[in-house]
Amino acid sequence: MKAFLKRKNIVFSAKRYGIDALGAMAQGLFCSLLIGTIVKTLGQQFAIPFLVEVGSYCSAMSGPAMAIAIGYALQAPPLVLFSLATVGYAANALGSTTLSGSAGAGGPLAVLFIAIIAAECGKAVSKETKVDILVTPAVTILTGVGLSALIAPAIGTAASSVGEFVEWATILQPFWMGILVSVSVGIALTLPISSAAICAALGLTGLAGGAAVAGCCAQMVGFAVLSFRENRWGGLVSQGLGTSMLQMGNIVRNPKIWIPPTLAAAITGPIATCLFQFQMNDPSGGVASGMGTCGMVGPIGVYAGWVNDVATGAKAAITGTDWLAMALICFILPAVLSWAIGIACRKMGWIKDGDLKLD
Repeated sequence: MKAFLKRKNIVFSAKRYGIDALGAMAQGLFCSLLIGTIVKTLGQQFAIPFLVEVGSYCSAMSGPAMAIAIGYALQAPPLVLFSLATVGYAANALGSTTLSGSAGAGGPLAVLFIAIIAAECGKAVSKETKVDILVTPAVTILTGVGLSALIAPAIGTAASSVGEFVEWATILQPFWMGILVSVSVGIALTLPISSAAICAALGLTGLAGGAAVAGCCAQMVGFAVLSFRENRWGGLVSQGLGTSMLQMGNIVRNPKIWIPPTLAAAITGPIATCLFQFQMNDPSGGVASGMGTCGMVGPIGVYAGWVNDVATGAKAAITGTDWLAMALICFILPAVLSWAIGIACRKMGWIKDGDLKLD
């Protein structure tokens, strides 16, 4: 068996699945859903229907993109790699529902688990028969889609439980709500689950939505600044305007790198809710609350909420304090706090040079 697994390049290890596959999946997500969200947002803000359409196409292909990226990281042969497109689509679609049939938030997480299993099964049978052109795709697809039907909705339900925690946190006093919502939604943004789906399912708006924005911005801007010495300007843009999920492989390798942006979120959350009464009232119903600075969707959503509140009479006008709050909560404080806490962590030896390096 050991010789067979070695010949098939099937390696059961935390590095292969928790670092290589997860890191590749984050890149697949960036090249589909996240870049699509950025393009779509630009199209909506500048009234360019073509960009809105392109963004929708990109977002629709997030499942296949993530699965193929995982297969690439697992060094899957061509027939397995191409077959994972179907597996990714099924896992993402079924993981985006719960066992009760309602909207779930576990699409990316379902893709991660199911694509790994399907890819390894496909690799196991690859070139073992004279009809490889039939057997390998059939085994890969049937394994992946079958598992999607069996367990993806359960994964969607589990991921949505994060949303239930956030919903519970919103009923607390603003100070504690600010901390809990900011930290939990920010962590969800970096994990391979959909923080935007969680916020949308809960309709996370108002003060809770503002706290969610603070947490997501803390993760994205925080990691972008924290890792600047390793990743320079490319990393600043890809994490600050893309996704902090790109750091998941490094987080698995050294969880302590998660401390600075998470502590920053714990600080900016209550500042948003208690000091500035920072709210997210974007008409989208909460999606923007879970996007952070990805394509500037979070700040744009806050601004859209201001405009909507002024139009409905809920807000008299957009003030200088509003703009100050956005600048501090979305950009300045996450950058400064993560940088300062990161220096302390480096001095204590918790974070070493190279720990935040992106491939």
